[in-house]
Amino acid sequence: MDKSYLLSTDIIDSDHAEIIRYAEKVAGPAEQTPIEKAVKLYYAVRDGIWYDPYYPFYLPEHYRASNVLKSGRGFCISKASLLCALGRACGIPSRAGFATVRNHLATKQLIEFIGTDLFVFHGFTEFYLEGKWVKATPAFNSELCRKHRVAPLEFDGCEDSVFHACNTEKQKFMEYVEDHGTYSDIPVNLIVLAWKKAYGSDRVEKWMNELEKSDGKAGRSFYREDVL
Repeated sequence: MDKSYLLSTDIIDSDHAEIIRYAEKVAGPAEQTPIEKAVKLYYAVRDGIWYDPYYPFYLPEHYRASNVLKSGRGFCISKASLLCALGRACGIPSRAGFATVRNHLATKQLIEFIGTDLFVFHGFTEFYLEGKWVKATPAFNSELCRKHRVAPLEFDGCEDSVFHACNTEKQKFMEYVEDHGTYSDIPVNLIVLAWKKAYGSDRVEKWMNELEKSDGKAGRSFYREDVL
């Protein structure tokens, strides 16, 4: 197991005082097992950090775990970064994984915004527990899942927690299209380049310019949008 998955980085800043404090608060007593700690951390990030697909995305600071914790919101990669940092703060080897997914139940407004139902470089966390890597996907908080008629993802520290193929009404929900591997840190430049290739440079540059002008506030409320 690569020891880099235990180290603090500029983005996954597991040595930040607030990250350490929050990790200790959530994980509980030292005698808790790594699996018990990982499960608690997962639910804290899943439901404690609001999913926001319009969160800033183009600078390292946008994914920095301590910033995500402070803001209380973020999209899948932001939340995966935070969960990695909390895991490392508890001595659990943690890394970020990425895949392209097709979201069959995204909102009408979000699909119009990005121009497709293909979500490139969806992010999740992997913990090294009991001798194996286990996927944990904290992206969607339970309130959002209820709105989209999808069962919230559970995590037991033993089996992979990945998106459901269908929602509770047997409609197609999430389809994994391409695996992009795992990283010890968040590859921000690679993500932005992949988005420009998939969504168009002009579209992505427009998003960045709008976020710059609005001080990082997209002016959109994902929770008020129309579910397909």
